[in-house]
Amino acid sequence: MKRRALLAVLPAAAAAQPAGWPDRPITLISPFLAGGSTDIVARIIAERVAARMGNNTRIIVENRAGAGGSIGADWVKNRAPDGYTWLLASASSHGTNPAALPGQTPYDPVTDFTPIAVLGDAPMVLAVPNNSRFRTAQELWAFAHANPGALSWGTSGAGGIGHLTGEFMRVMAGGFRAEFIPYRGGSGVLEALAKSEIDYALEVLASSAPALRDNISRGLAVTTRARHPLFPDIPTMQECGLDGFEIATWNIIVGPRGMNPGLTRFISAQINGVLNDPIAQQRLVTAGLDPLPGSTPDSTADFIAREVAKFRDIVARAGLHLGR
Repeated sequence: MKRRALLAVLPAAAAAQPAGWPDRPITLISPFLAGGSTDIVARIIAERVAARMGNNTRIIVENRAGAGGSIGADWVKNRAPDGYTWLLASASSHGTNPAALPGQTPYDPVTDFTPIAVLGDAPMVLAVPNNSRFRTAQELWAFAHANPGALSWGTSGAGGIGHLTGEFMRVMAGGFRAEFIPYRGGSGVLEALAKSEIDYALEVLASSAPALRDNISRGLAVTTRARHPLFPDIPTMQECGLDGFEIATWNIIVGPRGMNPGLTRFISAQINGVLNDPIAQQRLVTAGLDPLPGSTPDSTADFIAREVAKFRDIVARAGLHLGR
């Protein structure tokens, strides 16, 4: 994903707020457990967008967690397209799950939803225990090639963003073999890494940040095109020799299929107003999401289609057969 360059500029005349809408609370579904980074992002967006719309607008965050976001997404798919139900979708619910687990994903991420806005993205990081022999990504890859199957690695779940990122890295680095160990969540991965129970991991940079700062683990590479300002000393995968390597986790807002286009444009404009607000930006960055203001419903639809296609290509190139 070429970050801000691919997001369209909002039209000069955004859609006006429909008369009489909203006349009851709006529900924003967070498809993950309360307290996690996605849930925090949902609550920031709900609070700030409601304040922008005024007229005592209320946006209530409701958690419907499970199956990497698919349970909450499926629930939203079946709601009325009246603008009163939104989904804070993620790279797992609308990217990796449909690509890697098509038989377990009861919706089409493109055609079963109304795209509204892109919120932002965040890099993944290749990390090793702090006492690891590997000081660079190139050293890890060279050892893996020389010792097929000797290394083990982990992510939070099979078929998720970390898993597909790791498989993409493996393919791009020449197709070495390593033992994959899925964990139930990111905390389990970080604990295993801290105990040197696995040799490396692919996790969201924001989730890994405390362990990296405390020298519990060490970052070898980030997965976006540019280095991240929180850890400017960690090189990118491209800098480490994997030309064209670019993956990020992300969040978007969608609604049920069939929403009124004018209403959709209005909601998108309000969300982008929040993403352009410096205070909201800082809160989102603290929550682990780098804001990407400037999307439209149309550019959001294009974004989803590109990301799903990219993850399906990774699944095919890696020869993954999950949940079939």
